[in-house]
Amino acid sequence: MKTLKNLSILFMSALVFTACSNDDDNPEPVNEEEVITTLTATLIPVTGGTTVTLQTRDLDGDGPNDPVVSVSGALASNTTYNGTLELLNETESPAEPINAEIEAEDDEHQFFYQITNSLATFEYTDFDGDSNPIGLEFTVTTSANLGTGTLTITLRHEPSKSDTGVSDGDITNAGGETDIQAVFSISVE
Repeated sequence: MKTLKNLSILFMSALVFTACSNDDDNPEPVNEEEVITTLTATLIPVTGGTTVTLQTRDLDGDGPNDPVVSVSGALASNTTYNGTLELLNETESPAEPINAEIEAEDDEHQFFYQITNSLATFEYTDFDGDSNPIGLEFTVTTSANLGTGTLTITLRHEPSKSDTGVSDGDITNAGGETDIQAVFSISVE
């Protein structure tokens, strides 16, 4: 009986020491997603004309209030626009610009542009160190089709940039986590 008692104590001691071992000698660093409350897309016509600004602001994040979305005007048909994005975290005072962080981690970020009704096409003009697109800068060329539709701008964190179609702007195989997604109602006149 004494042997059984000693074996039980030995077993329990081994279990306690095993359960309390330190497996976290080299924890992986946490790279948190960016807090983005405001996305502004500025579209400047290459040959002159009216600049179009699209903006979404969601100052309460996942709170009860919907984002405030605005579009300054219609896009002209058969026109090429140079586009840029500005991202802010307005939960900070003053507002924290996010673009520099995205540029510093450019291999971990990519914007995707999806438009309905074949109203326009997009082309990336900025790239990371591996020649994969980022999307803070782009061109958008409107078609001859007049009409209305939606433009969805999505920022993915840690997308699979080498997967099929991703470097061409196809979000289908991108994977990763969505940092921000904004949907704008647009028209081409």
